[in-house]
Amino acid sequence: MPKVVSNLWFAEEAREAVEFYVSVIPDSRIGRTTILPAETPSGPPGSVELIEFTLADQAFLAMKAGPLDSFNHSFSIAILVESQAELDRIWEAFLANGGTPEACGWLKDRWGLSWQIVPRMLSEMIADRNRERARRVTEVMLGMVKIDVAALEKAFNG
Repeated sequence: MPKVVSNLWFAEEAREAVEFYVSVIPDSRIGRTTILPAETPSGPPGSVELIEFTLADQAFLAMKAGPLDSFNHSFSIAILVESQAELDRIWEAFLANGGTPEACGWLKDRWGLSWQIVPRMLSEMIADRNRERARRVTEVMLGMVKIDVAALEKAFNG
């Protein structure tokens, strides 16, 4: 059976990024690290590092291979949390590590990668069959930076 792995290209500091991610997100770990022993378009032998890691059972590969393309909003990693306390802990950890808050539960980490820190229930609320409830939740969420679970619940319940 095929396995899907998201690849993240870092100009520098791939190891630092991965160590931070696994320290903040539960059920995460660093796997194998490989240094490429051959000349590559990114540099001489030994200049490219591959780091396999898992964030909450999702496989990733970080590659330190020099500058190429920057991260942008067209790719983000969503962390679906169960509580406001969990959301706050992860959000604050990213900001304390040089992250920048954005709108609707999004932030950029210090390496420029976009993250969405959102409650798992948000997608259920937005998909609710009662489209008026879904509209209220969506409008409230669109006015937020960090997600406020109580405000979402209040909007959902009218």
